[in-house]
Formats: sequence, C-alpha cells, structure tokens
Amino acid sequence: MSGWRDRLHNFWLDQGFVRLLWPNMAEIAPGVYRSNQPDRRRLARMKAAGVVAVLYLRGSDGSAPYRAEAQACRALGLQFHSFNMSAHRLPPPERVLALIELFRRIERPFLLHCRAGADRTGLASAIYLLAIEGQRVEAAQAMLSARFGHWSWSSTGVLDQMIHAYAAAQAASGIGFEAWVRDGYDPVAITARFDAMGLRARISAARG
Repeated sequence: MSGWRDRLHNFWLDQGFVRLLWPNMAEIAPGVYRSNQPDRRRLARMKAAGVVAVLYLRGSDGSAPYRAEAQACRALGLQFHSFNMSAHRLPPPERVLALIELFRRIERPFLLHCRAGADRTGLASAIYLLAIEGQRVEAAQAMLSARFGHWSWSSTGVLDQMIHAYAAAQAASGIGFEAWVRDGYDPVAITARFDAMGLRARISAARG
C-alpha cells in the first residue's frame, strides 16, 4: 500500500506530472547527464542507453521520492548515491569538497538530479564542470540559467553568487576552483551580499 501512496505523492504533490512533459535533460560533459527527478520508466531508458549510476541531490531523508528512486535503482541494477543540497542556501566549504570527492568516485555514465533539475542540479553541474572538467567559468554559469528553469533574481539566485565570487577571485589571482573552495570561499559573506541586494538589483544582475 505504501508503494501506491508514494506513487500518488510523487505524481501529484511532487509534480511528477510536470516531469513527464519536461524532463529538463542535458549532457553537461561526456557521460554526465542532468535532469529533473526521473520516474522508473525514464531510469530504465537511461540504463538501456548506458547510464550506470544516479546521484540524487535531495538527501537521504526517507521521503516518498527518495524511497521510490532508491527502490527503482535497486530493481534496475543502477548505483544509487544521495547527497543533500539546498536550492536556497549555499553549501559550506566542506560539503562542496565532499561533493567533488563524490564526483571523483562515481562511475560513469551517470545522471545527477534534484526535484526540478534547476537549482541544486544547476549548482552541482557548475561545480562538476569547474572541479572535474576544468571548464571555464562561463560554462559553469550556464548551468544556472533560465534554460533549465533557474531564476537568478529569485531566492535561488544566491547559488549564482558562489560562481560569481569564484569568477572574481580567478580573474584576480588565477586560483583554481578547488583551492578557492578550501581557502577563499565564504558562503556567509556571499549570502550577506546577496541578501543586501534589492529585487531591482537582482534582476539587473541576472540580465548581466
């Protein structure tokens, strides 16, 4: 009975009906895919296409979406990893470093996702491109964009500010991303600056 309750919850309350129409899918690097939360059928299709692991960014909270995905991955023979991220708060340095280490361990091809595939997935994708792929900041910034349903002027725009802060530090000193996370990243200060911005300033910054 709990399986049926979980499916109903995931389809209606967790907006699964939206995800059926819009998977928000993209390949961000060779063998690395991002999307919103997939159902079992989409996971099966991805496994058939070669994906071997899933990184669930909503945390091991025991919720209906978590239970459904963990069960689906077990049934399909997919590796299942969970990592807790927030759409509205910057992760502390140790959590960013833990995510980078997980990226180094996870088998490829893999899928990373949160609920909508917009905010947490966007930041995780940006971190992957900077730390693992050594991509330019512009490529990372593109991971947090309206194309994926991310709105930089909203409260989730604080996530953009992490990448902006790194871009400024890199331009000034040439520092690498992981070294900056260890020695220069200050989520409290970045958040305070973002909170001090009014809506008009946020919209202006989002437009570039």
